[in-house]
Amino acid sequence: MNKKELQVEELITPTVESLGCALWGVEFSSQGRHSKLRIFIDRDGGVSVDDCAAISRHASDLLDVEEFNNNAYTLEVSSPGMDRILFRETQYRASIGDRVEVRLNFPFEGRKNFVGVLSGVEDGTAIVRVAGESKVGGESVDEDEEYLLPLENIQRARVVPQFE
Repeated sequence: MNKKELQVEELITPTVESLGCALWGVEFSSQGRHSKLRIFIDRDGGVSVDDCAAISRHASDLLDVEEFNNNAYTLEVSSPGMDRILFRETQYRASIGDRVEVRLNFPFEGRKNFVGVLSGVEDGTAIVRVAGESKVGGESVDEDEEYLLPLENIQRARVVPQFE
């Protein structure tokens, strides 16, 4: 997380919790004059539109009072959804066994993007098992390869919903 995201998280967490929700994560992106602040909230039993509206009102007022950003920005409050972004190690742990899409800040073994099953989290490292296909003696062979991806190098990890 960047400095602004940490600032927002620290500022709004007590308010979000006082309204009966948990702060899932914060994203702040700035592209020239167009900035967007996304606040993701969660709650047992799911998040309602009313939850999002209430937190949006409170967070907006709080951010204005604290002068969070000198430039205009768009505030969005939503649930993390089925394709939830993973922000914290505890969220990675809760998603073990799920299919994930991971984008790295810096290449690992020549790759920045991985899609596979999150098979574990150890010592600040996500273990992602990627199924692949290779040729052995002219025949296709399925093989799994595990990648140890440091959480600090992960730009974004997202759960890939599976529908059966």
